[in-house]
Amino acid sequence: MSKLPKEFQPLIIEYVTPELDGGQYPIKRIVGDTLEVTADIFKEGHDTIAARLQYKVHNQKEWTEIPMHHVDNDQWAGSFLLSENTRYVYTVGAYVRSFETWRLELEKKRHVQPDLASELLEGEAQVKLAMAQANGSGTAKLKSWLAQFASVIDQEERIALILDPTLALLVEEHEVRFGWTTYTRTLPVVVDRERARYGAWYEIFPRSEGTEEGKGGTFKDCETRLPMIREMGFDVLYLTPIHPIGTTNRKGRNNSLTAQSSDPGSPWAIGSLYGGHDAVEPALGTLEEFSHFQDAVHRHGMEIALDFAINATPDHPYVKDHPEWFKQRPDGSIKYAENPPKKYEDIYALDFYSESWREIWQEMKRVLLFWVEKGVKIFRVDNPHTKPVVFWEWLIREIQTDHPDVLFLAEAFTKPKMMRVLAKSGFTQSYTYFTWRNTKQELTEYLTELTTSPMKDYFQPNFFTNTPDILPEILQQAGRPAFKLRFALAATLSPTYGIYNSYELCENRAISGTEDYQDSEKYEIRHWDWDRPGNIREYITKINHIRREQPVFYTFTNLEFYLSDNDHILFYGKMTADKSKILLMAVNLDPYAIQEARLTIPLEDMGIGEQETYQLRELIQGYSHDVMGAEYIIRLDPSTEPAAIFEVRR
Repeated sequence: MSKLPKEFQPLIIEYVTPELDGGQYPIKRIVGDTLEVTADIFKEGHDTIAARLQYKVHNQKEWTEIPMHHVDNDQWAGSFLLSENTRYVYTVGAYVRSFETWRLELEKKRHVQPDLASELLEGEAQVKLAMAQANGSGTAKLKSWLAQFASVIDQEERIALILDPTLALLVEEHEVRFGWTTYTRTLPVVVDRERARYGAWYEIFPRSEGTEEGKGGTFKDCETRLPMIREMGFDVLYLTPIHPIGTTNRKGRNNSLTAQSSDPGSPWAIGSLYGGHDAVEPALGTLEEFSHFQDAVHRHGMEIALDFAINATPDHPYVKDHPEWFKQRPDGSIKYAENPPKKYEDIYALDFYSESWREIWQEMKRVLLFWVEKGVKIFRVDNPHTKPVVFWEWLIREIQTDHPDVLFLAEAFTKPKMMRVLAKSGFTQSYTYFTWRNTKQELTEYLTELTTSPMKDYFQPNFFTNTPDILPEILQQAGRPAFKLRFALAATLSPTYGIYNSYELCENRAISGTEDYQDSEKYEIRHWDWDRPGNIREYITKINHIRREQPVFYTFTNLEFYLSDNDHILFYGKMTADKSKILLMAVNLDPYAIQEARLTIPLEDMGIGEQETYQLRELIQGYSHDVMGAEYIIRLDPSTEPAAIFEVRR
């Protein structure tokens, strides 16, 4: 068989999955995941083909190759273990199995064609070609076989020798890959550490952790509350900006334009005579005290997420040193940031389209690396949708090249396509629309999109129940029952979720007609009574404990929705791949009334027979029922317990 020119690749390889936008963006996985790859591979005629999955860590030279197996209808599949926290690339190749194609043809001819001498010579020639490619023991084995073949005269004996499966395996190992064809692209995959997929976030304003009325908290004060936060079951302590706050145009209480001398200003108004993004607000402490606090966070089994907000006040050193970095008005003044109708008179917006854009990019990289070197490995990025996507793609890759364990959360409550492209560009996690999805239909449709559409390969959600900017209407209007049911949903639907502090106190005072908190911590120092009557701290602790104990909650795409005959009761489940752990959840979405529903238990999905008895053990309240059949009646009172988490036992 003649050798084909390198550029002639006769096999067809298409529909490689997973693949994101033609390989422009990486898919995402977690260390320890197995990446399953499929492709449609075929060729004209009747040749037998073989396919190979190739992969490597992105900066390695040599590829690792594993065989793919035929599924059906020209689809092939293969998989490999993602064992490192890094970036991988993978692709697919295929070739004609020349010897196997010849063997199959000989099998067909041996019973209908008396003289097969010519065919046997063809087979012998292919064995010789394989021997020329082999080395060591392979060469010796093939040489020995050829000698034996040459010594046999009888045609049937020669056929038996050449059709020996052992020979087929030996030849395949060494034969020339005729028609070798590779997929047109190498495809990237970012492999993050486990915290990228699973974790419970708790957001605080450090300055509100003080205990003395009228005096702001410090990093030392924050340390005293760490045991309480950890006891509730949180993994990530997210700090609002800790940098120096400007005084020019400082906002007063409830976002008023006039600040009193005692008003601390918004933490997102970054920059003062004390420094900018690589400094800390003196009222909180020093860099050394921040490091001490971070060590304490780690000792409590948590890690810090730091807010990265590309904001600068008129007092920021950038304004004096690099005025060309900012958007200039025709009169020469610098334009403050705004998102009509919201105005941020205390913040100047950097101009990413100025002639100095390269310097801005490099400075943002320097700032992030400054904090990475201080031990911060998670960043919640403020308003990333107001900066160029290509900037984020560059910045995140630059940081993760040397620090692959650094994670980025995109705080972008914006248009769906922008949220999706930010996730594609490199953001590890994304805020979502969960905050405003309340009905059964809304939740089912949205979660189905997140878990089954192409988004599942790159969009890792973080279900925040509330934020300092968003107090949803359901929490404002329905109070404690709503806080409980929304928490139960966030914590059991998504592996990663977050709450903003005071959620456990069911704080729901809002500025009328808005989602803004009354007396917001964004503009003033608050002092909280963490034992305030009506709090749901024990409830949060309980559900977080269940999350930690149940491996089904560590995965997102195992979510399935099941039948409930009441539109106010959402019924869903999660199970491990081997079905050794199965959990079913039912949540009353109506915070005002008792709701009852007939649930259809997914017996077939669980591998349970219609006549088999199984147990539903409720994990929040601790009761259990023995059940036979698919029907189960549930009654949920939002004033006492709006949710049920059932562990299925056989």
